[in-house]
Amino acid sequence: MPPGLWLAWSVLVLVLLWALVPGWFAGQDPLAGLAGQQLRAPGAGHWLGTDALGRDVWARVVHGAVHSLSGALVAVGVGLFGGTALGLLAGAAGGRLDDALMRLVDVLLAVPALLLSLTIIIVLGFGTVNAAIAVGVASVAGFARLVRSEVVRVRRTEYVEAAFGSGGRFGAVLWRHVLPNSLTSVVALAALQFGTAILAIATLGFLGYGAPPPTPEWGLLIAEGRNYLATAWWLTTVPGLVVVAVVLAANRIGVALTGAPS
Repeated sequence: MPPGLWLAWSVLVLVLLWALVPGWFAGQDPLAGLAGQQLRAPGAGHWLGTDALGRDVWARVVHGAVHSLSGALVAVGVGLFGGTALGLLAGAAGGRLDDALMRLVDVLLAVPALLLSLTIIIVLGFGTVNAAIAVGVASVAGFARLVRSEVVRVRRTEYVEAAFGSGGRFGAVLWRHVLPNSLTSVVALAALQFGTAILAIATLGFLGYGAPPPTPEWGLLIAEGRNYLATAWWLTTVPGLVVVAVVLAANRIGVALTGAPS
């Protein structure tokens, strides 16, 4: 395994541990401010400093992992299952149904993902879960197009034709032979989409469409610190670097899953 891939997995495992057991890494309350400790620079008492309300930035970044990662998982799940169902139906049915579904996918792909996410979240309402669903719906078209192309390719193979020729039912052949052999590229896309989802959810949080204050969500942390860039650079720099590191790690793993050379 290349050193870069080891580093990527280490970053994701560390952030996952932040989300599962944040108390192991940060003992302070991420929502409680300390009197007289506002805008403290990084030091021994507070590794990454404090914010305008005296809350420990390190604790807020660590506890914010659960909101960002869970939102990204929901978004990837919505896109994966929705896109797989749509692409499988289009590729297996063919004909007019295939044409109609692919024209719908083309329309979704023509709309910028951020604009589509904002439209959906305005309809559903604000919040981390709604933002994750909006990001997931915006990614359905990409999954559907990939799954459809893989299903069409697998359907033309000899073992699938043999399964149909031996009396296999349409649904059973799709479930046992076509779908499992069409998911290799889809899993790699899901890994890439995980990093994209984290970035998209952080963007929605930065714009105020995600988790409400005082939730320690990474995008919201960056938004809260943007007014103090000149005097307290750590408020935006630290959560921003964490988002960049996690997105790069997820993308590196996704590229490795595609089999592309390092």
